Amino acid sequence: MSSDPWGRVDETGTVYVRTADGEQVVGSWQAGTPEEALAYFERKYEGLVVEIGLLEKRVKTTDLSAKDAMAAIDHIRHQVDEHHAVGDLDALRKRLDTLVGTVEARREERKARKAKQTDEARHAKEALVAEAEELAQSEQWRAAGERLRALVDTWKGLPRLDRKSDDELWHRFSHARSAFSKRRKAHFASLDAQREEARKTKERLVAEAESLSGSTDWGVTAARYRELMADWKAAGRAQREHEDDLWNRFRGAQDVFFAARSEVFAERDAEQAENLKLKEELAGEAEKLLPVTDLKAARAAFRSINERWEAIGHVPRDARPKVEGRMHTVERAIQEAEEAEWRRTNPEARARAAGLTGQLQDAVDKLRKQIDTARAAGNDAKADKLTRELEGRQALLDQALKGLEEFGG
Repeated sequence: MSSDPWGRVDETGTVYVRTADGEQVVGSWQAGTPEEALAYFERKYEGLVVEIGLLEKRVKTTDLSAKDAMAAIDHIRHQVDEHHAVGDLDALRKRLDTLVGTVEARREERKARKAKQTDEARHAKEALVAEAEELAQSEQWRAAGERLRALVDTWKGLPRLDRKSDDELWHRFSHARSAFSKRRKAHFASLDAQREEARKTKERLVAEAESLSGSTDWGVTAARYRELMADWKAAGRAQREHEDDLWNRFRGAQDVFFAARSEVFAERDAEQAENLKLKEELAGEAEKLLPVTDLKAARAAFRSINERWEAIGHVPRDARPKVEGRMHTVERAIQEAEEAEWRRTNPEARARAAGLTGQLQDAVDKLRKQIDTARAAGNDAKADKLTRELEGRQALLDQALKGLEEFGG
């Protein structure tokens, strides 16, 4: 009989393994010595040790599923339980039990991780749905459309939930996208209608602008072009393929009109500048009549100057007040000289002036006598009061005497 710490071979060739439950038959060996029998079954034990070691490593370092790990453990355990190896089988069972605990812990970790991922995916999809529903009301058509497409890509990258929850959220998400697409389609359909209406309106404006381009009624036509421009801006934009062509025609018609007007106005401005030069020369000639010394000659000379003035056309508007003011100054001076001459030669006016002067002279003489009488009587207060009255009458008398002089005395 042969034996080692974990097994033995009896005289019949039966091989036994020692376990915590006592010796268990491993098998029968008839092909060689007992030592060879023990060595053979010890090698089978080593094979189990290697197999368990490899499984432990796979469980620790790979994503081996719990199901596959448990199947592999059961397969090895079955071999251990059949006692077809010689070695510390109880130690192998303990290692397998420990490995089962590890697999179960990994299963729970994965389950918790999956639950967490599912919860995160649920919240992420709910957030996507909420944003999509908000975007469905947006009128930022380009930005919102691009964002919705990005949300779809994000959705595709998220884990699926349970079928019911995933379907419900996808239905809301899809409905929001459909609502946005419907609103956008309606908006652009309306926009197309508005642009078509704008095109028709601008066609009419272009037709009128082109019909006016040859007008020479400068003021009225320029005003009408301003109205047409206001109508153009109010009409909105036509389709892109029509807008530029319509604008070029509209602007071209205006350019023809305003270029013609500018040419005419340039000629008019040159003519008015020449007229201004002539009127300035006449104003200078008129100013030489001042001061008026010979009224009759001055009046005749001014009449000649004025006739030549009236024969000259318009001058630039901004220069008109100054040059006309120079002529008016000379005209007023002649008028004032005429009025002075009339007063001097008018008998009735001279008589009235002489009468007023005499009355004032009598009043002055009377006041002077009263002042002398008051002084002689020692009544200075009365004398002072009369003196002040005398000063007023004397001033009036001086003015009347000056007026009388204008009539030649």
